[in-house]
Amino acid sequence: MQPPWAGYILPGQAENHAMTQTRAEPDDDFLLLVAVLPSSLQAAVRGLTPAEVLEVVMDLGRPPEARLVHGSVRLTEALIVQADLEHVLAQVGPPGEDNRAGIERTLHRVSAIRNRKGRVVGLTLRVGRAVFGTIDMLKDLIGTGRNVLLLGRPGVGKTTKLREVARVLADDLRKRVMVVDTSNEIGGDGDIPHPGIGGARRMQVSRPDRQHDVMIEAVENHMPEAIIVDEIGTSAEAAAARTIAERGVQLVATAHGNTLENLVLNPTLSDLVGGVHTVTLSDEEARRRNTQKTVSERKAPPTFDLVVQMVGRDEVLVHRDTAEAVDRLLAGQEVGGERRLLHEGEVRVEPVPQAVAPLPAPRSKAAPPAPAPAQGPPRLYPHAVSRDLLDRVLRELKVEARVVGRLESADIVLTVRSRANDPKMRRVVERTGARVEVVKRSSSAELRRVLRGAFLLAEGVDEELLREAVAEAEHAIQRVLNEGVSVPLAPRPPRLRKLQHRLVSRYPLETVSLGSEPLRHLVIYPLGAEVEAAARESDAEGTA
Repeated sequence: MQPPWAGYILPGQAENHAMTQTRAEPDDDFLLLVAVLPSSLQAAVRGLTPAEVLEVVMDLGRPPEARLVHGSVRLTEALIVQADLEHVLAQVGPPGEDNRAGIERTLHRVSAIRNRKGRVVGLTLRVGRAVFGTIDMLKDLIGTGRNVLLLGRPGVGKTTKLREVARVLADDLRKRVMVVDTSNEIGGDGDIPHPGIGGARRMQVSRPDRQHDVMIEAVENHMPEAIIVDEIGTSAEAAAARTIAERGVQLVATAHGNTLENLVLNPTLSDLVGGVHTVTLSDEEARRRNTQKTVSERKAPPTFDLVVQMVGRDEVLVHRDTAEAVDRLLAGQEVGGERRLLHEGEVRVEPVPQAVAPLPAPRSKAAPPAPAPAQGPPRLYPHAVSRDLLDRVLRELKVEARVVGRLESADIVLTVRSRANDPKMRRVVERTGARVEVVKRSSSAELRRVLRGAFLLAEGVDEELLREAVAEAEHAIQRVLNEGVSVPLAPRPPRLRKLQHRLVSRYPLETVSLGSEPLRHLVIYPLGAEVEAAARESDAEGTA
């Protein structure tokens, strides 16, 4: 069901946008960047439209370029010489350990490229702008006091939005805000922060590897109500973020990663959204969930309550409940969320449809039959498994199968245990109906073991008896699925019973071995049937 606000303008957004149309700082701020360029380039850059300029690139021995919103333009045919680079550095000062320098009280950034001897051989002068009105799409979320994490590709505007978050929290919501500023990305260069952060205070970080220390220091020494952090990228910073959240301080930050899925799969930063660990399920629970016995689950509550994925400057995807979104992702389901778009001054919200999780089959009814297998030789896809090794083992076993290069084309997916719950793979196999076979490691012995089970191969067993046992089991499986009755199989030697059991285990059914040798046989039951008494009888007869 769609929420009542779906497709409508967020409350107060039209008024806010009318008062705060998206606007940049005056062009005079842009001219401060032009002034540090060599005189031979200044006229060419002044001739460009300031709002279109993103960067000016100066590389030794190459013509200088201006990179624009759409494309790039060569500023002059003359090649950059060492004196040109030294002229710029003389205006802005030497770059720090992060190879960045700035122009005081502006948001412009000068980044250096060095050769192996440490000499600067290239400069990137990025135009920094304080843009107002960029968080109209998120203002209702920021005001809740909940922790918000921004994700998105480089250049999509994460830091720009973070800067205005600081201003809105400090000036509009009257909170005590502290900006932890690494490389002066948010508050600009110099001791006095840029007015773009409003009344928020700023703590500069002397070296990037000290960011986590400054985050903790900000909480312990200055009693903020909100902390702003740009680019959380290490496990130490992720731990510091959790410490801040546990102390009740609102945290708004960006992190390395384009999407929530990237973050969940990143072992360094997954703690920001609750972390991931591997859990081994019981046989019954694995059948109920219709999954492998080893699954990935969320380890703890997320540090950030909300995750905002920035698709573009005027489009975001909001996950209001991070815990629920991560759980759905680990289960291989569509995550859903809210899509927010800024169009002609209006913020519109559209719900992203979620794929409904399949419910387990009712215990009193038979589950529907599995889809019929594809015609021709089975198609195998090696997921995190050596293809060359798989080809060699298939030749050794003389199995008629074809190795394919696309996951979507496979009937059987071979994967190592550590990658068995890859969300992308799980979504594909759920859609295609492919079977997943898990090996402990990518070795010939493991592949041989799993392939023998997958293709029902047994050493020292007559081929005619093998085909008869498989055909009997397949016929019985269809009867149990379609009619919901239990079906006993004929007595078989232990190896053939084991193969029959493996075949049944691919379906939502239950099996029990009954009787004593040489009359011991399998009985196949519908899922949820009462088999405890049969199991006890089986144990007693097996002991006897």
